[in-house]
Amino acid sequence: MRAEVVVELCVSGSGVGYPSDLSDEQWVLVEPLLPPARVGPKGGRREKHPRRRIVDAIFYVVRTGCSRRQLPKDFPPWPTVYWYFTWWHDDGTVERVHNALREQVRKADGRDPEPSAGLIDSQSVRTADTVPAATRGFDVGKKVKGRKRFIVTDTLGLLLAVHVVAAGIQDRDGARRPLLWTRLDHPGVKKIWADQGFAGRLADWVAQVLGRELEIVRKDPGQRGFQVQPKRWAVERTFSWLTAHRRLARDYEASPARSETMIRWAMIGIMVRRLTRTGPATRPGPRPLAPIPVSGHTTGS
Repeated sequence: MRAEVVVELCVSGSGVGYPSDLSDEQWVLVEPLLPPARVGPKGGRREKHPRRRIVDAIFYVVRTGCSRRQLPKDFPPWPTVYWYFTWWHDDGTVERVHNALREQVRKADGRDPEPSAGLIDSQSVRTADTVPAATRGFDVGKKVKGRKRFIVTDTLGLLLAVHVVAAGIQDRDGARRPLLWTRLDHPGVKKIWADQGFAGRLADWVAQVLGRELEIVRKDPGQRGFQVQPKRWAVERTFSWLTAHRRLARDYEASPARSETMIRWAMIGIMVRRLTRTGPATRPGPRPLAPIPVSGHTTGS
């Protein structure tokens, strides 16, 4: 009886169920940004499943990495979830939700809604066997066969542009499109920091074609091992945020464009948690040692 009640609450959209589910406070942020629901014959067939459970199902896939066909039965049927995922991808809903939440996060942090500086980096990830071979490549430097993600972020690490290509594409070639999108969508971004992989002709192209500055952050000549690079650490942290989502630890999507949408869904989840976070953020650390019980006698050495 108790299990039936839990399932009924999950289906009704109350947010009871899985750690990836949106809380009531988080759903209030997302719901008004979605397209209006169909309500009758003139507006299309009435929607059968609550929007909240559709969104929760998408977040479940992103966070756990399970295939859509393996969604738990208390979610809507997987073809329905995939249909909404595709619909919101095709009509630009995911990008609009993402951009609106990014502005809210920046305002909550005391920043201007539009950034004035950005950072770019790339990440090569392996792909599943089901990914079409035409969209895959081999990154010689990283020894990775799969796809490469290019992201441009603001100085808070929030996503401004994302582009997914075959892993064999060099950084200076694959970076042009996300940099162009950043120039068009965020004209206030005047300067972008990048690592040494983006040095050379790309900096000249950015200056001449986009009218912006691409500054290369170079390693200290005497550096040994890993060190946090000034300016660039924020974009590297964003990649850490993304790969904490199991669906993004490897690329499973049939098309690079769907991979970009999956990345935006992950960022949407990150931002709604940030907007509804109470109290200061804490870092996970080692558990304190349990106190050693004091006995009534001592042992000799």
